[in-house]
Amino acid sequence: MTETAAPINPGVEKNRRAGESSILKMLEAFALVIGTAVLIAIFGYLRPESFLSWSNISTMLGSQAVLVVLTLALIVPLTAGDFDLSVAANLTLSAMVLAVLNAQMGWPLAIVVPISLAVGVITGCVNAGFILYFRIPSLIVTLGTGTFLSGIVLWISGSMTISGISPLLIEYVIVNRIFGVPLAFYYALLLCCILWYVFDYTTVGRRILFVGRGREVARLSGIRVDRIRFACLVASGFLSSVAALIYAGTIGAADPLSGGSFLLPAFAAAFLGATSIVPGRFNPWGSLFAVYFLVVGITGLTILGIQTFVQNLFYGGALVIAVSLSQLVRNREPQDFT
Repeated sequence: MTETAAPINPGVEKNRRAGESSILKMLEAFALVIGTAVLIAIFGYLRPESFLSWSNISTMLGSQAVLVVLTLALIVPLTAGDFDLSVAANLTLSAMVLAVLNAQMGWPLAIVVPISLAVGVITGCVNAGFILYFRIPSLIVTLGTGTFLSGIVLWISGSMTISGISPLLIEYVIVNRIFGVPLAFYYALLLCCILWYVFDYTTVGRRILFVGRGREVARLSGIRVDRIRFACLVASGFLSSVAALIYAGTIGAADPLSGGSFLLPAFAAAFLGATSIVPGRFNPWGSLFAVYFLVVGITGLTILGIQTFVQNLFYGGALVIAVSLSQLVRNREPQDFT
């Protein structure tokens, strides 16, 4: 006498698969967070006295605030489908304008800071004008603009680092701390919160996403695509200048060359962040965790004695892998605009 297998309840099987799918999606969304925790555990085990010291942790959190803000500046136009390769040069110019006016000419911060922020806004407007009016690809326009801005920086600085920025800016960026962490980190965290709210809970944020996923569809739906793209490029310029203020306040000076070193890490963090938290979409929290995932890896390897070239290897490799993963996730995710 043979026993017959009990019939499988379709509803139970469907629920089981849905549960497995939700777990996999959650693991995918938080893979970067888990990876960061794993790196911290590995380096903490290998070098607990140096890597896990509070001074090292607070240094990592505070020193990377500039990169976090610059990455946020990148993801705004990226979400709308535009590249902004001028963000690093914009940062350098805004910081140099601040240094020249404040340190060399003695202007007070109350006047200099708005002028520095205006530099970023003007740059964003120029980028948007060429891209939208002449219909030139954003990659070409912003590459040219960034090179032009770098020339202006070398001109007004005499190719020299300008130090002597007001101690007040330094005090409110790196000296003052909360729980031992410089205020710069909290500025970056606040900007993450603001962008997260705009992207996820406002009509403007949904329109930006819609434009980035399909401009013609967005235009046919009644969205003013050019206005959205213009606003995103201006916001990118403004955030680049905010990063410049943090940068100048962190080092107490303006260097005409070092700002360019932020461009590759910012792109690596932007695309790596698009695979995390909200996979398939550029998002501020993913960008934040991507920055600290990269810096934890680089800092840990440096403490272990690996030579400084590891930074270029880490950022370059991360960018290629992140773009590949981001593209795979975007192709697989359903196009949800609700």
